[in-house]
Amino acid sequence: MLLFKRFWKIARLYWLGDEKWGAITILSILILFLLVNTNLNVVINSQQGNLLSALAAQDGKKFWITAKYLFSLYLILTVNWGVYNYLRKKLILYWRRWLTRDFLSKYLHDRAFYELSQSQQEIDNPDQRIAEDINEFADGSLAFFFDFLYTCTQGIAFSTVLWKISPTLTIILVVYVGSGTLVTTRLFGKKLVKLNYEQKKREGDFRFGLVRLRENAESVAFYRGEDQELNQVNQLFNHVFSNFNKIVIDQELYLNSFIKLYQNIPWILPAVIIGPQILAGNIEIGKFAEAQGAFNKLFRAMYVIVKRFDKLVDFTSRIDRLVEFDNFLQKLKRKMPHQSIQSSTINTLENGHFEIQDLTLYTPNFQRSLLQDVSVKLPSAQGMLIRGMSGCGKSSLLRAISGLWTSGQGTIIRPPLEEILFVPQRPYMVLGTLRNQLLYPQVNNRISDQELHQILHQVNLPDLAQRFDGFDTEMDWADVFSLGEQQRIALARILIARPQYVILDEATSALDVENEENFYRHLLNLGTTFISVGHRPTLVKYHHLILELSGSKDWKLRQVKIAAPSYIR
Repeated sequence: MLLFKRFWKIARLYWLGDEKWGAITILSILILFLLVNTNLNVVINSQQGNLLSALAAQDGKKFWITAKYLFSLYLILTVNWGVYNYLRKKLILYWRRWLTRDFLSKYLHDRAFYELSQSQQEIDNPDQRIAEDINEFADGSLAFFFDFLYTCTQGIAFSTVLWKISPTLTIILVVYVGSGTLVTTRLFGKKLVKLNYEQKKREGDFRFGLVRLRENAESVAFYRGEDQELNQVNQLFNHVFSNFNKIVIDQELYLNSFIKLYQNIPWILPAVIIGPQILAGNIEIGKFAEAQGAFNKLFRAMYVIVKRFDKLVDFTSRIDRLVEFDNFLQKLKRKMPHQSIQSSTINTLENGHFEIQDLTLYTPNFQRSLLQDVSVKLPSAQGMLIRGMSGCGKSSLLRAISGLWTSGQGTIIRPPLEEILFVPQRPYMVLGTLRNQLLYPQVNNRISDQELHQILHQVNLPDLAQRFDGFDTEMDWADVFSLGEQQRIALARILIARPQYVILDEATSALDVENEENFYRHLLNLGTTFISVGHRPTLVKYHHLILELSGSKDWKLRQVKIAAPSYIR
């Protein structure tokens, strides 16, 4: 019952969602096809007995009529199964698509992905849960539903046939299947579920380690850290290996050996029970064939839990992972829509300007105080530079402004986040075309190629489009562009989006002095209000306010008179 509740928590998202009627229609058609298949199997089993009886009686006419009838039944059965499997795969595909979109929407809503990355809760490998667990959940759900339905329909149909031939054989079969199911679930159930759950986690960690190595290949090569990386990846794989070794011992050696023996015994049971009656002449040989066929059909239908126990264990672990993931996302969703800002100790107000009032900032969970009683007001169309020694809280202050860090006291007044563009030291390079890079994070900008060429010229990348055969070329841009080019791409994004407010975290650290000046002169010409974090002395002349932070939580604010910006081509 607990397993079903956890299953339904995820399943109802789709079956009570906006695609439910289409899904229910396909499911109903599939059930109809399964019922037709069951009836066909009953008739085929009966005709197979008639075929054997005709051979025993040397009745050629009856034999050929029965053979032709069987051939037509098999043809219908083949078409029925083909359409059934096609519709079933389509329903799995639709279910996976809907669930994936739903989880992705919740995962990316209100920066839940960031909250998850900062959480102390054990929600490992969300990418694996979305990419793999959802697919296996949809596939496994339909597989077990139709296994259960198949068991019911085949059980009703063939138990009637078998009972007419041998009630004793029917009772023995029920006892045999029930005992096998009980032994399997009791001996192997909980342990294998736990091992499979852990295996999903360790496989995800191992894959993440390999992806991380690929994404940081240059840094590792510069450090010559191959040996340490090899040790780290080997250690992750050893965790995979050791846990899988336990699964192999419990599942492949013990469970599968038991299942193999369990499957083989029923082939001889009908002969042992009915054989004496045939030898005594009480039952014809055709009835024995029909009884054995019904027995084996009924056995294969009834022992579904034993037969698919390894799949059930894997399915159960995926349910647990999705329920755990969904619970976390739902908890964030209930707390997030601006309640997260209001319920935090830092009071964040949305207004048309930047102001900080008596702000005391802590690290998450209030472990350490970074800033104390900071008050700053930044006029529109001006810039403020935040300076200080490493670790004094410069970047942390930007996180507090963006709402990512909320541990502290005081008030932050800022425009809505939709009006602010945050530019980190290493700009994010999205998957997609060169055009996607320039337009990010916008999705509906209809800017022309000519305008894009003009903006690239302004950021000193005039031949960028030509280097890659146009704006629609797709590449791994994080590897293609140098950090300096990436930072100039970030300036191009600003010139395209023209935000009123920009926050820059070491955004020009890889630029030469000339390109740095070009960067800030563009911001001043646009009339942008901006906040920068940086160390270079050359940055001072582009900012009206300088906020000096120290490691002792002291701070100092001073004004700077800067030259009026000149127009830049």
